[in-house]
Amino acid sequence: MRLLRQSIYALVFYPATALFVIGCFIASLFGSKPMRSVVHAWTKFHHRLVRLLGTRIDVKGAIPPGAYLIAVKHQSMLETLEIVRLAKSPVIVLKRELSELPGFGWATRRYGIIPVDRSAGAKALREMLAMGKEAIASGRPVIIYPEGTRVRVGQTPALQAGFAGLYKALGLSVVPVAVDSGRLWGRNLPRDSGTVHVVIGEPIPAGLSRDEIEARVHAAINALELGSQASA
Repeated sequence: MRLLRQSIYALVFYPATALFVIGCFIASLFGSKPMRSVVHAWTKFHHRLVRLLGTRIDVKGAIPPGAYLIAVKHQSMLETLEIVRLAKSPVIVLKRELSELPGFGWATRRYGIIPVDRSAGAKALREMLAMGKEAIASGRPVIIYPEGTRVRVGQTPALQAGFAGLYKALGLSVVPVAVDSGRLWGRNLPRDSGTVHVVIGEPIPAGLSRDEIEARVHAAINALELGSQASA
């Protein structure tokens, strides 16, 4: 069943994504809002597809409208699309390599991203802060994966330094989001059927010290991990 599920997913999702990229190009000729509508339709399509293949997504809480820094636990590709579906036209912090993919990279840049070159050090942080300020000037929230990359189930690494820098520079409250998608999904493909839990926490206020904001966000995005460890 795993191989069948993964094969159907790949055969449907990736060709459909190519069609949505073409749709983004056409819609962009009429402005940014139509183009974003195509992206949002893509995330809704993906949500329905994974449901058909046996992945149920249980969401507790809601992302409030307005400009927030949305900090998300990252275990698979699933949440990268789900959080865009649940948020309101967010700008997304992602690794620069994705923004350079043919077609798809162009669509991400037109939609609104903050590409990060992890090898660029302080330069990358300065660029991220500048683009983050541009994003919130338009009233859009910013999605960031503060652990920096996908992590395996049970792992709760320290947050990357760029998160605290972005939090301080933007002066935004943080909406933390915990997920446990890694139980059922591999890096990019579903493994097993079942329910993925998404827990959207209460906003954490702006203006906290680095130690406090990192501790609170770390605890909130790892709530499902820490809860399962405590009950084991």
